[in-house]
Amino acid sequence: MHDRTRAAAASPALAEAIGQSDAFLAFQEALSRVARVERPVLLVGERGTGKELAAARLHYLSPRWQGPLVVLDCAALAPSLAEAELFGHEAGAFTGAGARRAGRFERADGGTLFLDEVGNIPAGVQDKLLRVVEYGMLERVGGTQPVRVDVRVVAATNADLPAMVAQGRFRADLLDRLSFEVLAAPPLRERGDDVALLARHFAASMAAELDLPETPELAPAALAQLLAHPWPGNVRELRNAVERAVARLAGGGMRQGGTRQTGRAPRIEHFDLDPFAWPWRPGPAVPHPAPATQPPPSTGAMADGAGPRRGPGTVPPDGAAFPPREATPPDTTACPAAAPAGFTSGHTGAPHPESLLPGVPLPEAVRQLELSALRAALARARHNRRVAAELLGLSYDQFRGLYRRHRQDMEP
Repeated sequence: MHDRTRAAAASPALAEAIGQSDAFLAFQEALSRVARVERPVLLVGERGTGKELAAARLHYLSPRWQGPLVVLDCAALAPSLAEAELFGHEAGAFTGAGARRAGRFERADGGTLFLDEVGNIPAGVQDKLLRVVEYGMLERVGGTQPVRVDVRVVAATNADLPAMVAQGRFRADLLDRLSFEVLAAPPLRERGDDVALLARHFAASMAAELDLPETPELAPAALAQLLAHPWPGNVRELRNAVERAVARLAGGGMRQGGTRQTGRAPRIEHFDLDPFAWPWRPGPAVPHPAPATQPPPSTGAMADGAGPRRGPGTVPPDGAAFPPREATPPDTTACPAAAPAGFTSGHTGAPHPESLLPGVPLPEAVRQLELSALRAALARARHNRRVAAELLGLSYDQFRGLYRRHRQDMEP
């Protein structure tokens, strides 16, 4: 048992299976309980929850720990090659098959075969996979002699396999055979303080990789930001966010969300949780407005609210609904920087009135709207730029870029 524990600890995969929350510990306990039972296990869970780490733990805690652990990403299999990859092929079985080649099952003989994203296995191969899992017998592509293998199958998926069975996309009897035990990996949002524990672990690992003299600390605001995030990408997304922040500090990026105080370790003040939130990110296409069929309203009509400033819910006197505001230029709803202070970037309320005055070019209207939003947000935030960025629904870096663009008009 001592050798087995040492082998498991030496596995780079298991080195990051860390946590202390109740959900995490319950999952690890279930893995330990199931590991010694020589039956298939199906691991389910969202992307990035560590299903491959769980499969490695199952292997190293099982009686097969000295055997091979073979991993196959079924999502990366070309349908035409899936059968040969799983079961191997004989020489001359198809064009390019110059010699006999063992498949993943033969290579995992005496150990564990981990089938990641098992729902992607082609329907035509599922019949043969069922036979191997059920009887331990396979035939290579192009072969006629059965080959016996002794393999424990661990499969994983983030798909709804019972729903795929109902749709005829996955064999019901194969699912029955693979699901002797079904274990669900908990998402990161259910693991509480494990977020902070993992963040510090990833920060230390990245600091060591970059040969930094100190591990960056997490400012209270940055830690609160991590704890409030829903983490749709789970542990993988968290790792990217933390390692990205450490790398920016190491690359002279103290101005990009980090600080260094005299006599203290560098500190991460803010995390860039959405690397795609850049200021010039393209928005949805804006449809061209239909040509006007009526003459423009008079000044008096504009004064009583029936002119171009009408909102999306207004109904004209004739009862016909107006076209959506997205079809009425100028449209600034796709620009996050154009959101008025106090609104989120997805707000679709009325823009600044000056941007709709006749004869104002669209670039000038956008400039005026951005200036108005910046001034209002800064005034409301008492000139705290980080708070103003949050009011506008922007990251701090986005806000700084927007402020630099209008600095000449913002500063006296």
